[in-house]
Amino acid sequence: MKKGKVALIGAGFVGMSMAYAMLNRGGVSELVLIDIDQDKIKGEEMDLSHGLAFAPQKMVIKAGDYKDAKDAQVAVITAGVAQKPGQTRLELAEVNAKIVKSVVENLMSNGFNGVIVVASNPVDLMTYVAAEVSGLPRNQVFGSGTVLDTARLRYLIGERLKISPKNVHAYIMGEHGDSSFVPWKYATIGCKDIFDVIKDNHLSRKSLEEIHQGVVNAAYEIINKKKATYYGIGVALSRIVKAIMDNENSILTVSTYVDGHYNQNDMYIGVPAIINSNGVRELVDLDLNKEEQEKFDNSCEIMRDMRKKSIDKIIKK
Repeated sequence: MKKGKVALIGAGFVGMSMAYAMLNRGGVSELVLIDIDQDKIKGEEMDLSHGLAFAPQKMVIKAGDYKDAKDAQVAVITAGVAQKPGQTRLELAEVNAKIVKSVVENLMSNGFNGVIVVASNPVDLMTYVAAEVSGLPRNQVFGSGTVLDTARLRYLIGERLKISPKNVHAYIMGEHGDSSFVPWKYATIGCKDIFDVIKDNHLSRKSLEEIHQGVVNAAYEIINKKKATYYGIGVALSRIVKAIMDNENSILTVSTYVDGHYNQNDMYIGVPAIINSNGVRELVDLDLNKEEQEKFDNSCEIMRDMRKKSIDKIIKK
């Protein structure tokens, strides 16, 4: 395995937004672009490479194929059909499951043994597909989960309270989608409980739910306005990759394997987890209240139902 090497599978808007973010952030020694459109990835290689003179560090960027991913430390999967206006993430499941299955089969047949990060939507289901098809240890396969949702939440809270989102500590759990929720009792502004902060600012608890609803609606609103979302998730993926590369042991709300945690079993879903060079080191257990547990159970049930309807049969083919 080559430390600092990333394989990116899928050179669409999301994948290339991540690549551009990594070019500007640094921390990656080599980036391999893989896509069915060979002309596109060659063009992307050229375009990105032309910015290396102004990048923070040396970085090898190349258009390649799956054999070039063999020794990568991380493989990021963004391949898949984009979400269309009016389309839910769950409606993407069947077609993208076939794509992710093919991608992972190609990775594994070429000897890949690093960490797989899945961003293809619906990400919780696609992470399950990647994990089942790869056969890798559970900690080595996880999805972007609710990392972007959490970033959106922190931004919207910061805007409402006129506080930097960097000082907002709050998390979104569950599905990367409509059934997500916020465990508000674990939310703080700096070191102060968020309920005390909203009281100081003469805001109601209803305002917090309005903020969460803004997070849920964000993707739909962006898609209606500009057809797709990609910058936010591109930066989020760059952040996840950095946590792996630098062995950070950082807490991120990724879609990871839940088996006995939060009263759920055999499920990939967004929960706080500690991320390092091995992937998911461990899950962070939160004591959810009755309402939050019900919301978490609902998210898991939605995923489980979709798996039974379409995903399991695709994996077994």
